[in-house]
Amino acid sequence: MKDFALIGAAGYIAPRHMKAIKDTGNRLVAALDGNDTVGILDSYFPEAKFFTEFERFDRYIDLRKRDGHHIDYVSVMSPNYLHDSHIRFALRAGADAICEKPLVVNPWNVDSLRDVEKESGQKVNTILQLRLHSSIIAVREKVAAALKADPDKRFVVDLSYITSRGAWYFQSWKGDEKKSGGIAANIGIHFYDMLIWIFGPVAGMSVNHRAEDSASGLIQYGNADVRWFLSINSEHLPADVQAKGQRTYRSITIDGEEIEFSDGFTDLHTDSYRHILNDGGFGLDDAQPSIELVYNIRQAETVGRSGDYHPLAAVAMA
Repeated sequence: MKDFALIGAAGYIAPRHMKAIKDTGNRLVAALDGNDTVGILDSYFPEAKFFTEFERFDRYIDLRKRDGHHIDYVSVMSPNYLHDSHIRFALRAGADAICEKPLVVNPWNVDSLRDVEKESGQKVNTILQLRLHSSIIAVREKVAAALKADPDKRFVVDLSYITSRGAWYFQSWKGDEKKSGGIAANIGIHFYDMLIWIFGPVAGMSVNHRAEDSASGLIQYGNADVRWFLSINSEHLPADVQAKGQRTYRSITIDGEEIEFSDGFTDLHTDSYRHILNDGGFGLDDAQPSIELVYNIRQAETVGRSGDYHPLAAVAMA
């Protein structure tokens, strides 16, 4: 049984990590969050020590280490801009880190974490759960088979992801691009990573539209041209989705064929933890390409006027 500590216990994604720790037969001994609304702990680890101040959390972890009860893993799901600092804390405490995506906001943070990994002898793991989704694995295998038959083949991919958020979003750290990395990092990075994993490294990109609530563009991967649109604005939802009262729309097509992966998400965090605990896991080298891509999206000049896009046909293929 491994001992875990967790940073970001009040966040939306925290229960998935708590469930993963429990489902893999391990225990959470300490949790930290500046917000004390963490009753969810009662459902998983009511005995876990809870802290609202980092300094007291740090002292508790250090005392355990000195008493020979060091923490094996620190799970990090704090705001994006704090991931780098909290991962460093984990490694220097003698623990491996398991961090939600995006692993860090800026590419150079990956390089500095690589140095701390070497110094500490510990490992940084990130959650890239779509790589473990059975439907996505099947797509990757299908693409690999097609490329084996025709190495010069290029795929045409359309990605639209709309997940509605309320006015609160823009008052939180998520609405601050310097803290979150912007909409591409907040809701897009797991799709970008998935596409890199399937179609190869990024060869080029352009941004057609970028605003607080939406963005669109074109990415050339090794074997695919991808048109993408991301939004948190409910007005961008298709009419039939709005009519049903649904708040989320997700569509990925490859050469016009829809990829269905609506199901199978329930246990992906648990699968990710099992992968890590079995000496697998996705590390810094796995995370870096998508972090570089979202950074470049933030820095890119838009190639069209803000109105020159449509939510479900985000850009014209160049």
